[in-house]
Amino acid sequence: MMETQSQLPAPHHPAAQRFARRTVALLTTVAALGIAAWLLLTPPGLLGKADAIGYAVCHRIAERSFHTHNRPLPLCARCTGVYLGIWAGLIFFAVRGRTRASRLPRPPLLAVILLLALSYALDGLNSFLSSFEGYTPPYPPHNTLRLLTGATFGAALITIVWPIVNSLLWRRPAPCAPVRSWRELISLYALALGCAALMLLDIPLLRTVLGLISAGGVLFMFVLMGGVLFVGLARRENTFARWADLAVPALAGLIVALLIIGGIDALRYTLTGTWDGFTLP
Repeated sequence: MMETQSQLPAPHHPAAQRFARRTVALLTTVAALGIAAWLLLTPPGLLGKADAIGYAVCHRIAERSFHTHNRPLPLCARCTGVYLGIWAGLIFFAVRGRTRASRLPRPPLLAVILLLALSYALDGLNSFLSSFEGYTPPYPPHNTLRLLTGATFGAALITIVWPIVNSLLWRRPAPCAPVRSWRELISLYALALGCAALMLLDIPLLRTVLGLISAGGVLFMFVLMGGVLFVGLARRENTFARWADLAVPALAGLIVALLIIGGIDALRYTLTGTWDGFTLP
């Protein structure tokens, strides 16, 4: 017996995946208001806005930061390395055609990635304990080590996070890992460390650009987190086919990013009364 028209599965149409106009209008309005408030309430200038982003996630201790024109960059040396490592990873995935990779690296590669990321934690612990009297560090903390171990952690973080995000977003995620061989792993870390090492050239303009890029990485990660959260709440997992389809989740993610960063900024400024970083005792 033939199925009736109502029983037949509805044909797929791109419009079925679109968000309601009211949702888009509401998100656009809220995002515009959030951006306006951000521009009005944060320190002036491009670096000032970047400082306010770093202010939400980083101690910004001047002695543990790289400087340009006698001012610390938006993030400390370690955080700068982390977010430069994240950007380097994304560039690597794009060059290799793995922007939709949805699987973690195979276990031996993943084990090495995690071990290299451990250097970030160990160097951070050594640096933290060095602030206390009576602790004898096995080696003196140094901004170069903070920068480079941060870069290894950033590369590891995005190599693990990016496939998870892809597996939640795309209708047809690529069934591969972003890093598939030892050669690719070495290339990834060479790129991450090389990008971070540019900071050591002490070229003011280059340092400023890298500082802005690293602060942009903070915003990107919050937008990514907020966008994925929105997709989950809207029950739109595995429904996106094109990058353009992610415009609305990205807009929602930007709102989440502004709320989190702005909220932390407001709390920290209320407690400290300054946009400057913490000071060492």
